[in-house]
Amino acid sequence: MLKSDLPECWPALPLDSWRDTYATLHMWTQIVGKVRLRLTPLLNHWWNVPLYVTARGLATSRIAYGQRAFEVWFDFIRHQLVVETSEGTVHKMDLQPRSVADFYAEFLAMLRSAGIEVSIWKMPVEIPNPMAFDEDRQHASYDRQAVEKFWRILLSVDAVLQRFRSSFIGKSSPVHFFWGSFDLAVTRFSGRRAPERSGADVITREAYSHEVSSVGFWPGGGEIKDAAFYSYAAPEPVGFKQARVRPAAATYNPQLSEFLLMYEDVRRSSSPTDSLLDFCQSTYEAAASLGNWDRNALERQSRAS
Repeated sequence: MLKSDLPECWPALPLDSWRDTYATLHMWTQIVGKVRLRLTPLLNHWWNVPLYVTARGLATSRIAYGQRAFEVWFDFIRHQLVVETSEGTVHKMDLQPRSVADFYAEFLAMLRSAGIEVSIWKMPVEIPNPMAFDEDRQHASYDRQAVEKFWRILLSVDAVLQRFRSSFIGKSSPVHFFWGSFDLAVTRFSGRRAPERSGADVITREAYSHEVSSVGFWPGGGEIKDAAFYSYAAPEPVGFKQARVRPAAATYNPQLSEFLLMYEDVRRSSSPTDSLLDFCQSTYEAAASLGNWDRNALERQSRAS
């Protein structure tokens, strides 16, 4: 694996130090993300719905609206939510402690003032005990310093995942931020369809219609008590869970059916960038080799083992 000279910026951000802000920001990103989902045509594997890491925060990218277009982004430097249209109009909302219900109401009002009418399903997804956005006054925290640290982590992780993605010439997803699960991920594909999943819902069927090896970053939650990197194969080939992957701190979690590498183990390593690249490459190699992928056709010839 080629080593990297990417700049290192890996601040400490224990989950307990920003749990309330994380929960609030998660709901805010879902509201913005659902607007993109509502107004964009379906792409394979739901690639039309994620957000993207930018030099200022997270953004939707361009959304067509009739003969016009607009973008929405979270600016984590000025701490504003910004809507900019193709006519050059800009509308802003301060990011500060406020309830999800208030954020929802003000954001939709801001869209209307920009001439954009849209309705979204008000229920959040992929969380326990969901509460409709317009009724959620429980989540109302916003710690600017914690959000800035989280975004700085995303910048570093995004740079590493972009480097990892570049060595693969087969079908690969963008590096994108899924607001449902609140994780930054990139996925490689073998090129073969996956077996039909019995009882799978429409979201899962579309997401895993083809064989994949996916790696990403997640701030943690539930049984995972802190931020972690993950990697999985779907369908999982025989022997994957027993594979030896790098670095040594990585372990297989049987409940999630994923390899996990805790963020703190990466952050404290001599080179966080190289530690994460090793995790990405070694877990992919396990998935691809055990899954009989055509690696010679899918990888650049300059690949180093």
